[in-house]
Parts: sequence; structure tokens; C-alpha cells
Amino acid sequence: MTATPTTTQPSPDDDFLRLDRQICFSLHAASRAFGGVYRVVLKDLGLTYPQYLVMLVLWERGPLPVKDLGEALRLDSGTLSPLLKRLETAGLLRRERSTRDERSVHIHLTEEGAGMREPARAVPRRIAAATGCDLQEISDLRDRLDALTRRLDEADLTSPATA
Repeated sequence: MTATPTTTQPSPDDDFLRLDRQICFSLHAASRAFGGVYRVVLKDLGLTYPQYLVMLVLWERGPLPVKDLGEALRLDSGTLSPLLKRLETAGLLRRERSTRDERSVHIHLTEEGAGMREPARAVPRRIAAATGCDLQEISDLRDRLDALTRRLDEADLTSPATA
């Protein structure tokens, strides 16, 4: 005996279940597209995108404890540690245990790592050009994404969903 498929009327909520209606998928697709562009642009520097992010923070803030670096990049230590090890092996940074607190490790740029800052200055302009957006559009989009991130971080997911 074969089961007959049941036909149900589409509900208005069904439209929200379409892939092309998911903001998370649009952000995911944009992130993957950015990843492809960064892969090409960062090739000359010999960096991956996550490595580039580490270098950006260190160029901007100087030596940092691993904990602070992880917070700035929103990365946990399990993700950050192998990344730092690869950058250290490449001679771009060094890790030093704190003399005041043995549990704390500080990250310092090497001379070679600090010297990469100048050639990296071209990266943001190349990325901006690849977007096809002007600088104001990029700034506005970044501000909106930052605000979205803050709202998601603060979201009360224990309350029932409202439409």
C-alpha cells in the first residue's frame, strides 16, 4: 500500500522559509564572495584572511594578550591558537608568556610582521574597488552590519518569536 501525498495550502509563513528570503544566507554568500576576493588580494602578502585580521589588530593596537586578541576578532582560543602558531612559524609574530601571570600569553609583531603594514595598505582599496561601492556606501553598510551584530548579540532568544 502506498501513501498518498497530502496536499496542504501554503501558509503565508512558507514564503519566509525560502532560501532567497534568508538574511543569514545572504550574509553567508557575501562572506564567501569576500573570502574569494581576499584570497586573491592577500596572495602577494602570503596571508590568509584570518591571518590578515590578526595582523590588522596588531598593527592597530600593538602587543596584546591572546585573550584580548580573541575578543577583538570574536575568535575562541581553539581557533586562534593554531592561527597564531602559523603566523609565528612564518616569522611575523612571537608569543611571550607574561612574567606577571604565567597563564597569560602576549602577542608581539616581529620586525618582518610590522614591515608588512606598508604593503598591506593597498588591500582595503582593492577590496573597495571589487565591491563596486563608493566609500560612503561601504561605510553605511558596515555601520548597518555592526548595528545588526550588536542587536543579535543582545537578542533575547528565550522569548517566543513574534512576527
